Amino acid sequence: MEFAIVIAVVVVALVFDYTNGFHDAANAIATSVSTRALTPRVALLMAAVMNFVGAFLGQEVAHTVGDVISPEQGPHGLVVVMAGLIGAITWNLITWYFGLPSSSSHALIGGLVGAALASGSVVKWPVILDKVVIPMVASPLFGFAAAFALMLAILWIFRKRNPHKVNRGFRFAQTFSAAAMALGHGLQDAQKTMGVIFLALLTGGFVTADDPLPIWVIFSAAAAISLGTYSGGWRIMRTLGRRIIHLDPARGFASETIAAGVLYTTAFVFSAPISTTHTITSAVMGAGATKRVSAVRWGVARSIVTAWVLTFPAAGLVAAVVYWILHLVFQLP
Repeated sequence: MEFAIVIAVVVVALVFDYTNGFHDAANAIATSVSTRALTPRVALLMAAVMNFVGAFLGQEVAHTVGDVISPEQGPHGLVVVMAGLIGAITWNLITWYFGLPSSSSHALIGGLVGAALASGSVVKWPVILDKVVIPMVASPLFGFAAAFALMLAILWIFRKRNPHKVNRGFRFAQTFSAAAMALGHGLQDAQKTMGVIFLALLTGGFVTADDPLPIWVIFSAAAAISLGTYSGGWRIMRTLGRRIIHLDPARGFASETIAAGVLYTTAFVFSAPISTTHTITSAVMGAGATKRVSAVRWGVARSIVTAWVLTFPAAGLVAAVVYWILHLVFQLP
């Protein structure tokens, strides 16, 4: 039975990875599509490819995600991991349906914590505080401020240039900034699924804590998130690309550049699984605020922030309920 549960957990993890891809596809390409720098299908294909490549660039975030809880060995621990994944998938689908760019990363961690608390498993609160909560608060604030500052610099540098030529140049530059953003998304989000799969293999006794990530885990996670990305995510794309603020190419470039930089820094320097959604959304707001504060539709922004706040407890609550159901189904002690 234990082997069958491990296979089921891996399948559910890859389903989460797929939903992460179509849920967060907008992160990388919404600004480029909204400014007509790229057509939607070209942007999605590029994002899918860069997501796949980004998944192979590191394992730091995967190790952090695999270390947030410590379930017991055997079927009971595997059910905890599965419940956490189902909680995250459920919240992803709810926010996708309503077009709210919430965080798949925080849904995953909230789901794992909720299932762990419901089962009495160990939750490593110092890891969550240092690697999740602090970066969760700091990255959007920094993204907003840095995008605001970069956009002010762009406005000053190009103040005497022909606006039509400037827009054309930044529309071309957005091809590269969107690619960098998609690479960062793969670097961050595909690793989170790798971490959960490794946690399941560790709980099932198929690997030890010191083993490297198996190549099949890396490849399958990269493929799942890429396929999910290519399938789209149009509801959230409209919210991020149009409803917050109508972006021009320069502001789109500034948003993507800053967001990509934050993703790389947190992954390589801090090994922190931050939210690509939070980062790009706050950067869009920061760059947009240079037009005028009222240009940002703060009512839409408030709805998005509400979804952010609800993500941890909502995914955790669903995961806890799923754990209790699975506990009965598998007749665990």
